[in-house]
Amino acid sequence: MYIESFNLGPLETNCHVLSHEGLAVAVDPGGDPTEVLEHLRAQKLSLTHILVTHLHFDHIYGCARLARATLAPILTPAGDAGLMRTELGQGGMFGFPTVEPFESSPAPEGPAVFAGLQCLCLATPGHSPGSMTYYFPQAGAAFVGDLIFYRSVGRTDFPGGSAATLKQSVQEKIFTLPGETVLYSGHGLETTVDSERTHNPFFLHDML
Repeated sequence: MYIESFNLGPLETNCHVLSHEGLAVAVDPGGDPTEVLEHLRAQKLSLTHILVTHLHFDHIYGCARLARATLAPILTPAGDAGLMRTELGQGGMFGFPTVEPFESSPAPEGPAVFAGLQCLCLATPGHSPGSMTYYFPQAGAAFVGDLIFYRSVGRTDFPGGSAATLKQSVQEKIFTLPGETVLYSGHGLETTVDSERTHNPFFLHDML
């Protein structure tokens, strides 16, 4: 198993590619996916799914093109569907480009299989109303989107966000994962469950 991360789009969103025995899954293609496609070709990987943690524009800019090039289905959180009727999902706000429309299906909640690997799809709202985390036990990795970052947390002042809900999601769904689980966020560095549980100031000092 191997995880490669690509910094894509105008807000430098992390697109993570998890591969296993010739199969791969991409999480949050937030910009031009050329680098991702080159990686897939170079490693002779077949992309089975495109997973989206939440439907903010900076996490989905590359969905349409990546799906078109690979024929991989796109799975998005059902709880965020309403965001696609707003600038927060469509883009165009603050001078950013608009998102190319794409077809998607609702991501499941609970156990699933992607790229031949078991995945637990966790509802982790707070940053957005439907935000999801994709936890791959065999890889020891959880793709958390903008729920939690290295020593920080995601914004909760966008429509549908809630600081109290985010805190609950992290404490009940993320901090209960094995401590060595690597957290791959939508922006910035990766971290671990233990590292954030013991050092993240938003939880140590009850700042949320």
